[in-house]
Amino acid sequence: MKPGAAKMQPGQPGTAQATLSVLLLRARLAAARAGAGACVAAVLCVAGAAAWAWLLPRGAEQKLALARPLPVPATLAVAAPPPSANENLALFHETLGEKRYAEQHVKVLFALAAKAGLSLNQGEYKPGYDKASRVSSYQITLPVKGSYQAIWQFALGALRELPFAALDDIGFRRENIGDAQVEARVRFTLYLKDGAMLEQP
Repeated sequence: MKPGAAKMQPGQPGTAQATLSVLLLRARLAAARAGAGACVAAVLCVAGAAAWAWLLPRGAEQKLALARPLPVPATLAVAAPPPSANENLALFHETLGEKRYAEQHVKVLFALAAKAGLSLNQGEYKPGYDKASRVSSYQITLPVKGSYQAIWQFALGALRELPFAALDDIGFRRENIGDAQVEARVRFTLYLKDGAMLEQP
């Protein structure tokens, strides 16, 4: 120290840097004495405390948000009343095919069989009528020949095209195990209405 220079006291301005340097030196010496494991543990503790202090207010905000009641909608959705017996009956009759077009429905089946690549020569037809429901039925048995997949494609395609048809039975027969072609008898029933039934109360 030069003569005439004043000695700096800890409370005077400019001593903050010196105090920080002393603290850092003490921390380094303490860390060297404690070892690497203790230093890592101390750093993790400090990081955990900082994360906890940061997340605690957010968790409280979320709890408050969940505790608030949900706003009530201005208009509540009201479920439609179940259909009446007459409405169900009308819907049933709307789904039926028309008896006067029975021949065209059979042509649709033949066209679908040809589209699936099946051989189909002729079919068996049996008309019927149910007095209780006043519904006509038209049972059609078709002997077809082709691949197993093509036969199922035909049967499912017929149900899509004719929603008033029911697949009553399907039976497969193969001459030899190695044959790619199988024979099948597919039986559908078409449920039909008369033209007079179109106007029901």
